[in-house]
Amino acid sequence: MSLKGKIEAIIYAAEEPVTAEQILAVLNEGNATESGEPALDKDAVRAAVYELMNDYAAADRGMEIRAVASGYRMATKPEHHDVVRGFAKSLKSPVRLSLQALETLAVIAYKQPVTGPEISEIRGVDAGGVLGTLMDRKLITTAGRKAVVGRPILYRTTREFLLRFGLNDLSELPSMEEFEKLASETLAQPGLFEEAAPEAAGAAQTEEPAKV
Repeated sequence: MSLKGKIEAIIYAAEEPVTAEQILAVLNEGNATESGEPALDKDAVRAAVYELMNDYAAADRGMEIRAVASGYRMATKPEHHDVVRGFAKSLKSPVRLSLQALETLAVIAYKQPVTGPEISEIRGVDAGGVLGTLMDRKLITTAGRKAVVGRPILYRTTREFLLRFGLNDLSELPSMEEFEKLASETLAQPGLFEEAAPEAAGAAQTEEPAKV
């Protein structure tokens, strides 16, 4: 099997983005068991990955290899998202985020690091319960405490957030206007969001009492 074929198979089989280092380790381990196969280096792996990316860039290919979260993974091309979304809807696949969670996640993504009170002020409602949900799903994490009275907890997005949204890093976030347009188009489609969980008092709080 060619080097490109081996790398293509690894990227396809990986559930998460696979790095050049991981690919190199797997290939060299396999070469060690095959007589006469020289050890590869990272440059050779990256060159083969770039060739694959160019191959998949052809107009008649529905998939592409993307750089995501410091690794590589296969994904459908943006121009085919509508047909894939239609197929996914036909399967009635559950969507995991409520509107409230999506709004809160957007605030954190664009304002991070940001505190719970700041999020609540921007959204106009208490965000405590939704923060707990986003923490449970590993889309956000804590980032220390802000140096103000009460020292509230700061929140930021995680690597899991990058993975879920197909971003290599935060610089690839669309503009706020583009995000709002995307969200409004998505919300216009019935049945895409779960029943929103109440955010009233009594929801689970994520803030711990600060030590003064």
